[in-house]
Amino acid sequence: MVYHDLREYLKGLEKRNLLTTVDRKIQLETELMPLVRLQFKGLPEKERKGFLFTNVYDSTGKHYDAGVTTGVLASSIDVYATGMECDPEDVPERFTQAIANPIDPKVVSEGKCQEVVITGKDLDSHGLNEIPFPVEIPGYSCQVRTTTAFVTKDVETGIQNAGTYSGQVFGPRKILWEVHRGSHGFMHLRKAATKSKTLDAAIVIGGPPYLQYTAAAKVPYGLDELSVAGGIAGEPIEVVKCKTVDLYVPATAEYVIEGKVSVDQFEQQTPFGEYTGYVAADVESQWCPVMEVTAVTHRKDKPIFQTIISQMPPSESSKLRQVAYGSAFTKFLRNDCGLPNVTKVAFHESSGSWQYCVIQLKKDAPTDAMRSLVCASGYAADIGKVFIAVDDDIDPFDPDSVNWALSFRMQPHRDVQFIRGKTGHLDPSVFVAGQSDENSGYRESSAILIDATRKTDYPPTSLPKREYMEGAEKIWKEMGLPELNLKMPWYGYDLEKWTPDYQRYADMVMKREHFKIGEELEKKRKKIDILAK
Repeated sequence: MVYHDLREYLKGLEKRNLLTTVDRKIQLETELMPLVRLQFKGLPEKERKGFLFTNVYDSTGKHYDAGVTTGVLASSIDVYATGMECDPEDVPERFTQAIANPIDPKVVSEGKCQEVVITGKDLDSHGLNEIPFPVEIPGYSCQVRTTTAFVTKDVETGIQNAGTYSGQVFGPRKILWEVHRGSHGFMHLRKAATKSKTLDAAIVIGGPPYLQYTAAAKVPYGLDELSVAGGIAGEPIEVVKCKTVDLYVPATAEYVIEGKVSVDQFEQQTPFGEYTGYVAADVESQWCPVMEVTAVTHRKDKPIFQTIISQMPPSESSKLRQVAYGSAFTKFLRNDCGLPNVTKVAFHESSGSWQYCVIQLKKDAPTDAMRSLVCASGYAADIGKVFIAVDDDIDPFDPDSVNWALSFRMQPHRDVQFIRGKTGHLDPSVFVAGQSDENSGYRESSAILIDATRKTDYPPTSLPKREYMEGAEKIWKEMGLPELNLKMPWYGYDLEKWTPDYQRYADMVMKREHFKIGEELEKKRKKIDILAK
């Protein structure tokens, strides 16, 4: 089915036992996010779910006539696949096809997201302060925020962009937009500065899950994420025009926060937990453009505030990036860089799905692996610090499999290159104490490219052949032993260096004819002087 709004999607998760609904009273500042955080630190991915809180209050005792949901986009690949309406293994290809075949949104005259419209003086009492913002890392968060699609428009082309940016709430009409230099949103801000003093913006909370997926991806500049969302859905996303800004947003969203972003008024953000697993405190002097809120619109029937749980990986945001970036990079390398033999691109959750990228490919030429690494490193200046190319028998998502390739398929002096000119906006390792950059917070980062593919013929893997491992697996299940999570390689397979004689010896051993092998070896015996120089 196609999910037309957040509520239909939550029912879809519930039907698949992928949603935990919490009806007991939960405090926004101290209890909500810590409760959800526990599953990322204490459960395997397969058991992680989305959460819906129906009874929330804050530290002043105020009860909100609204719900809060988090973890519902990407707590696990099963949750993600539910939102994409496909099997987990088909998610990357579905994303890639949507980027290649977008469907433009359909404009409608009215939408549920505008059942309640708050503007003017009413914003001071019934706007942002009626939205149940949770505190994400109690004890260290110095802000509350939105973390869903932030919509802006290229003032020259009129094409909209939706990115997952932080909207930091610091007043009834003031939001700081955490948008780093080089992002598509900041490109819109620069273009707006040549024509006016402000840029129209709209923060979309809730709505069909497809927009939130595409907003978290790195789709090419000039491609409207709402169109990519339509490509995922297989039909146009219905949109309405905002009340106070010249933008279009999903008609079925839960909340929409409209506003004007100043092109020259910036304020310094406060410390906050980031995807690196560290609090962004003195990592960079990030000055954020100020957004003046001009309207808050929402559904009438108990709107649901949706947010993404981020910070220390693994998290929902790391899974979002892992799938979205992998899909975007796969399409880029295959279609745009002429490398059709790239089979998968994996970003690892342990790196926040940002810095550690593994490219799986089936080489046609010796230079294919390094070509793919160089191209991937240039896709985006801020994505990727460690790039590794592996063969198609290596699982790029499994660190053990990748480490095996690193250990025995590459030589550092021959298969490693370094490049400079990358950026690391929130990476503490690029920060040097005592130095400052007051212009833009830019600090140079770099990347390492590692070709961990086979360069010559290799012997078979040292595991029993597949038929014997599958037979053992059948016995394992019959014995009622613990459920297995088998990782590649879990059975042996031939590579290049395997002769008919070797296979004949292996067959003889299976027939208990190893003594006959000994007789053959004896005929080939020769005398070697080990003292000879």
